Amino acid sequence: MNRNVEIKARLSRFTEVEQKAKVLAQSDPVVCRQRDVYFFVPNGRLKLRITDGQRGELIYYERALAREARESRYLRLPVEDIEQAERLLTMALGKRGEVVKQRQLHLIGQTRVHLDRVDQLGEFVELEVVLRPDQSLLEGKNIAEALMGQLGISNADLVETSYIDLL
Repeated sequence: MNRNVEIKARLSRFTEVEQKAKVLAQSDPVVCRQRDVYFFVPNGRLKLRITDGQRGELIYYERALAREARESRYLRLPVEDIEQAERLLTMALGKRGEVVKQRQLHLIGQTRVHLDRVDQLGEFVELEVVLRPDQSLLEGKNIAEALMGQLGISNADLVETSYIDLL
């Protein structure tokens, strides 16, 4: 499985963090609209991500509930027929719920910075430090925590769970 180190934080100063991310990023952000459909599964989490109503992928992940930087293990699979995949998974597993968001993706080094405006929830930032196979969890945590400082994200703003759990 692929691994990354993640943090999620609620933002009260979205524009300030957005400006800092733009300065640190290697390129302009990618902006998209995403709908994540979550399904009931016995282990981890499974979602069908639909981006801009056109691209689909299944994402399975395992991540502990914690308010600090934590490891996430995940698998991704492109989906050709989004509607049929959603229908099949809903029938087989049951739909747990949906999260709809506007996302800005900034790439800063090996970190994917997501600035999210989540319907019904508000504004958030997610940092995903994509770990190389030879990198330790501690190294990933150090990168995430350093970037938190650069973006002005405080530990008090950290969120321990997924958007679907907050709904």
